[in-house]
Amino acid sequence: DVTQEVLRKMGYGDCFWPELIANAFRIDVKMDTEARCPTHFCYNCWRVVIQTINNTTNEDAFFPIGAVVEWKPHSNLCSICNFSSGTRKRKGLKRSPPVAKKAKVTVDTPIRPGVIKRKDQKNSTSIMLAKKIVNCKKIHLTSKLLVLDYPNNFIQSVSCQVCEHLLADPVQSPCMHLFCRTCILKCITVLGKYCPVCRFPCDPKEFRSPVKSFLNVLNSLVLRCPVTDCEVEVRLGEYSNHARNHKERRMKHAYSPVNKGGRPRQHLLSLTRRAQKHRLRDLKLQVKTFADKEEGGDVKSVCLTLLLLALRAGNEHRQADELEAVMQGRGSELKPAVCLAIRINTFLSCSQYHKMYKTVKAITGKQIFQPLHALRNAEKTLLPGYYSFEWQPPLAKISTNTQVGIIDGLSGWVQCVDDYPMETISRRFRYDVALASAVKEMEDDILEGLRSQNVDEFVSGPFTVVIKESCDGMGDVSEKHGCGPTVPEKAVRYSFTIMSISVMNEDNEKVKVFEEMKPNSELCCRPLCLMLADESDHEILTAILGPVIAERESMKTSDLIVEIGDLYRSFQFIFRGTGYDEKLVREVEGLEASGSIYVCTLCDSTRSEASKNMVLHSITRNHAENLERYEIWRSNPYHETADELRDRVKGVSAKPFIETQPSIDALHCDIGNAAEFYRIFQDEIGEVYKNLNSSKEERKRWQSMLDKHLRTKMNLKPIMRMNGNFARKLMTKETVEAVCELVPSEERREILRELMHLYLLMKPVWRSTFPTTECPDLLCQYSFNSQRFAELLHTEFSHRYEGKITNYLHKTLAHVPEIIERDGSIGAWASEG
Repeated sequence: DVTQEVLRKMGYGDCFWPELIANAFRIDVKMDTEARCPTHFCYNCWRVVIQTINNTTNEDAFFPIGAVVEWKPHSNLCSICNFSSGTRKRKGLKRSPPVAKKAKVTVDTPIRPGVIKRKDQKNSTSIMLAKKIVNCKKIHLTSKLLVLDYPNNFIQSVSCQVCEHLLADPVQSPCMHLFCRTCILKCITVLGKYCPVCRFPCDPKEFRSPVKSFLNVLNSLVLRCPVTDCEVEVRLGEYSNHARNHKERRMKHAYSPVNKGGRPRQHLLSLTRRAQKHRLRDLKLQVKTFADKEEGGDVKSVCLTLLLLALRAGNEHRQADELEAVMQGRGSELKPAVCLAIRINTFLSCSQYHKMYKTVKAITGKQIFQPLHALRNAEKTLLPGYYSFEWQPPLAKISTNTQVGIIDGLSGWVQCVDDYPMETISRRFRYDVALASAVKEMEDDILEGLRSQNVDEFVSGPFTVVIKESCDGMGDVSEKHGCGPTVPEKAVRYSFTIMSISVMNEDNEKVKVFEEMKPNSELCCRPLCLMLADESDHEILTAILGPVIAERESMKTSDLIVEIGDLYRSFQFIFRGTGYDEKLVREVEGLEASGSIYVCTLCDSTRSEASKNMVLHSITRNHAENLERYEIWRSNPYHETADELRDRVKGVSAKPFIETQPSIDALHCDIGNAAEFYRIFQDEIGEVYKNLNSSKEERKRWQSMLDKHLRTKMNLKPIMRMNGNFARKLMTKETVEAVCELVPSEERREILRELMHLYLLMKPVWRSTFPTTECPDLLCQYSFNSQRFAELLHTEFSHRYEGKITNYLHKTLAHVPEIIERDGSIGAWASEG
C-alpha cells in the first residue's frame, strides 16, 4: 500500500510495475507467475527501487545496474541486499606492490594506528547512505582530536555509529547502539524507523539517554581545540563553553582596526566626516577612476552596488532588498495616501497614529509611515467636492461653482474696524457640495437597493433623502506644545448623516432603497463644519453657522441633479436636527438654560407641574412657535410685566436660529438618570425619608460610604462628574444589590430593587436603534412601567420629588412613547454627532 501510494503521488498507476522491473532488472515479468513475480519484497529491495525512481542519476541507489541480475524471491541471503558496491568500480591495471614507507618517529607525537571499522560498517549500504544524509563534519568533533592514545574499541564505543564522530548529545536505541541525537533523527526521517546498523525496528520515542556513568566518562575525555592558533586542551563536556568564548571574541574583534603604530587607531565609523574623507581618499580616487572609465562617471551607482554586493555576501538580504528598492526609486516608506487609508481602516485616532509612527521610526531607524502633516495634506486632496452637479431651481445667493473644497468658516463676513473681533478658527464645506458628494459616494448602495426592492433601475426620481443633523461642543482641544493664534480651547463640530433614501415604485408606493443600519457610527457621520469656539459663545456660533443654515433653507425647495449609474437623477432633502444635547438645543432654539422652571425642551411644563403629573404630557414645542414667542418677548405687544411676559412665552428669551426636531438625547438621558439614582442611593443609606433635615457633613459621610462600597464590590472608582461609562455600570441589578447591603431597612431595599428593575425595563426602549424589532415587548410595556415608576417616586420618594424633578427624568417618563411613534426610534436619531 505504501509503495502504491508513492507511485500514485508520482503520477504512475498500477500498470507501472512490469515496465519498472524490466528497466531495473532486464527481465520481462508481464506473465504473472510466483516464480518470477513474488508477492513480497524485502525492505532493502523496495527502498532501492524507490530510490531508482526518485533519483534519475542513481547517485544514492546502491544497486548493480551495470549487470543483469536474475530475479529471485526474497530469502535471508538476498543477493541484491548484500551485493557488494564494488561492482561499480572499473577494473584497473595491476600495480606493483607498494614499498613500505618508513614511519617518522618523533618524541612529541606518538604513532596512532587508524580506527578499524567493524565489518557491518564497512559493508552496510545503510551506513553509507546515512553518512551522506547527516553531513555533520562541520558540527561534530572527530576522534582524532583526542589528546590521549585510547584503544580502538574504546574510541568506537564513544563514537556515533552513523557519523563516526565523538558522541554529541548521545542517545541509545533499543538495540543498544549509540548515536548523536541529530544524526539518528535525520536518518530515521529519511530512511525509516529502524536502526541503521542492525536494521532493528525502532521509534524516536524509544530512544533514551545512556547511563550516567557512561556520560561522565564521555564528558571527561580530553581533546585539543581545533581552532587555529588555539592549542588549549579541554574536556569534552566543557568544550561548548570554550567554543562560545571563541565566538564572542571573534564577534568582538570582527571590526577591530589595524593599528600601524602610534596612538590607537579609531574605527572608520567613529571618525569625523573630514577624517573619513582623509582615510578613504585613495579608495575614493580609485572608485572615481573606475566610474569615469566604465560607468560614465556615476560614482553613486558604483558605491551603492558595492554596498549591495557586500550585504549579499554577508547574508544581509533584508537590508540589501531595502537598498535595492531605494536604488530603483521605490523606497521602503509608504505613501501618505496609503498611511491615511491605514489610519482610517484601523480606526486609529491622530494621537494613536502619531504614537505608532514615532515607535516604528525609533525601532527601525527608518521613516516607513508618514508624519501626520503629510496625511493631512493628502486628505485635503482626497476630500469631497469635485463631482459635477446642479440644483433645480438654482440655489438662492449660492454660487453654481461645484469645484469647491474646504472653505473658511468666516468667509463672506466683511471685517470692519469696529466689529466684534472673531477670535476663532473655522473650516467647513459648502453644505450643497457636501450633500452632493455624499449622495455620489453612495451610488453603489442606491443601485443595489433599487435591484433588491425590484424597482426599475432607470427611475430618475425624485429620491427622498432624510438627513440627521448633529452638533455638539468638544471639550479640551488645546494645542499642548505650540505657538498658534490665541483661540478658545474648545471646539464645536457640526455634522450630518444620511439616514435613509426612498423613491416611489411603479405602484406609487414609497420604497426605501437605503437605510443606515448603524446611524451612530463614526463611519457614516460626515463632518460639515469645525470651529475652535465655545458652544456657549452665542455670537461666534451664529456668525459661523448662519451661512450653513441659510444654505440649508435654500436647499429645502430645490432638487439636486447628479449622475447616478450613468443617468441623471433628482434628489430632495428632508433635514431633521435631532443630534443635539439639551444644552445646545436651548442655545439654538432661544430657550432659557437648563436650570429654568420650564423644565422641558419638548413641552411647556414647569418643574412643579412636571413633578405633580410625571407621565401625561405631549410634545408641543416647535421652531416656528419659538420664533413667534421670541417676537412677543421682543415687542411685548400686550404691555405685560416681566413675569407675565415670561409666562406667556414659556421660557423663550432669545431668537432661535437653528431648526431642531424635539427629541431626547439618549446618552445624556442615561447620565442624568444615573446621577439621580446615585443621589437616591445616598439618601437611602442615610434614611433621609425619616429625617429630612440632614446636615452637609452627614451627606458627605453617606457619599463616602457609598463610594467606598462601590469600589470594593463593583470596582467602580469615584468620579468628580458623572459620565457614560460610570452610568452604564451603576445602573445594573448587581449594583443595586451591593447598595442594598448598606440600606438598614428591608422594606426600602425592596423598593430600591423594584425601582431599578422598572428602569432597566424602560432603558432599552430609548437606547436601541430599532426598538420595534429589537425589544417590541418592552416597547408595549413602556407606558405601564413608566406609570408604576412615577407612582413609586410619588409615594415612596415624596420627600425628594415634592414640587421638583430633573429634566431628563421628566423626559424619560413623559415623552419616550410619543417620540418613538413619530420617528420610530430615539437611539438612532439622538446621537450627539
